[in-house]
Amino acid sequence: MRPFDDIDRLADAEVLDKVAAPLRDAVHKVLTRQDVKDALHGVWMGHPLHPVLAQLTIGSFASAGILDVSPRTRRPATALILVGLVSAVPTAAAGWADYADGHEEQQRVGVVHAAANGAMLAGYAASLAARARGRGFRGALWGWAALAVGTVGASLGGHMAYHQAMGANHAEGYPHIGPGDWTDVGPVTDLPEGEPARRIVGDVGVLVVKRGEQVHALADRCAHASAPLHEGDLVDGDGRGECVVCPWHGSVFRLDTGSVVHGPATAPQPTFRTRVRDGRLELAVTGHAGVPAS
Repeated sequence: MRPFDDIDRLADAEVLDKVAAPLRDAVHKVLTRQDVKDALHGVWMGHPLHPVLAQLTIGSFASAGILDVSPRTRRPATALILVGLVSAVPTAAAGWADYADGHEEQQRVGVVHAAANGAMLAGYAASLAARARGRGFRGALWGWAALAVGTVGASLGGHMAYHQAMGANHAEGYPHIGPGDWTDVGPVTDLPEGEPARRIVGDVGVLVVKRGEQVHALADRCAHASAPLHEGDLVDGDGRGECVVCPWHGSVFRLDTGSVVHGPATAPQPTFRTRVRDGRLELAVTGHAGVPAS
């Protein structure tokens, strides 16, 4: 049996919803400022922030575990544990922000991931307490035990990222499978004025919005979690042009460039070039996200 089969059982364990759902609601109540949420999601980076911070935290703890092998290097190990504990604060904040906008299956694994990480941090706190009392070897034992638990937590986090695709760009494939050549999608008069519509171009769905003689087209599958963007609302993007709001988690994308205005999405939506010939709309994928389609 493969290890992730057991983790998939966690994802299917509805009993975990009794913990996962209240935690999700609590995070939403605490994170009310959109700019704070965007920062924690990593919108400013163009990819999730949590994995980057997690490297610093777990890297500090792992390095401390190596230094603890020798009594002569336990003092710098103590300093690394302090770095790990301090960095765990923003790491956890970014993780909880992502968690609150995940699917139920991701959240079920996420609460176990968080519990393992919490146990790891408690172990490192006990390690520091032992070191402060001059019991370096006991502190090292606590540190190694905490690192073992943290490794389990990190494995669950990797499962969420790679097996459950949490934080992945779900629209990345569009430039590769969308048609690069102009493709007829029907009469332009069939498009509703100023309302999201869905058209099929080759093998992919496309969000199309017509405003007078101008037509914008974006990948219909939301980059955050594959939601159908054509079911979302159109809004003004804080003075940055017309935008579409994802119907599932509220990500906001510019219609002209596909760039992210607000998360939880961090990757831009691929865009499509548009043109009208003989009254019929033609589309072609640009191959690049975040740039105007023409």
